[in-house]
Amino acid sequence: MDARILLIEDDPSIREVTAIGLGAAGFEVTTAADGVDGLERFRADPYDLILLDVMLPRLDGYEVARQVRRTSTLPIVMLTARGDTMDVVVGLEAGADDYVRKPFDLPELIARIRAALRRAGTTADEETELAIGNLAIDIAGRTVTRDGTDIPLTRTEFDLLIELVRHAGQVLSRDVLLDRVWGYDYLGDSRLVDVAIQRLRSKVETDPAVPELIQTVRGSGYKAVR
Repeated sequence: MDARILLIEDDPSIREVTAIGLGAAGFEVTTAADGVDGLERFRADPYDLILLDVMLPRLDGYEVARQVRRTSTLPIVMLTARGDTMDVVVGLEAGADDYVRKPFDLPELIARIRAALRRAGTTADEETELAIGNLAIDIAGRTVTRDGTDIPLTRTEFDLLIELVRHAGQVLSRDVLLDRVWGYDYLGDSRLVDVAIQRLRSKVETDPAVPELIQTVRGSGYKAVR
């Protein structure tokens, strides 16, 4: 089996079809029909990734993600029926690493899952520390501090910051960031990059409305200052 996936989805038909498709792709799938059951299964057994619907009975997907994030850095891919920018913002803030809009094609979903698993399995290279402005980045420890105070980042936010800082002064397009941080290009949605940049700025910039560390290059992409 490639990996163990916890699928939390309340729609029986989507749950069944998705579980069958993921099983055929080599994944071991456990399902849950609501947020409370999903959290219980998460706490009872080890998984490699959570596939999480946003709209769930008893406990919605956002709250499930928040509770998972209290104890785990497990990759979370959220399923949303709307895909509105605000849904993406809330999902990323809750701790999701990626999102897929319904209705989705199974090959796309499987590609997103494999990309998230690859990112989760990436190990740090020989470079152990980076700095930008008054931020200190410990790559091995996956921590960011400002003047000794920890700044909590999600896995994706941390990877995005690392990619930008490693190429400080260089403009990285949205497509490049999708490929390097999320692990896909033709499947990508550039809004995902924009929202992730916004969330990252809200945490690392002194004034997110006037960013000094991560700048937008209109029509081209983003860059970290040297």
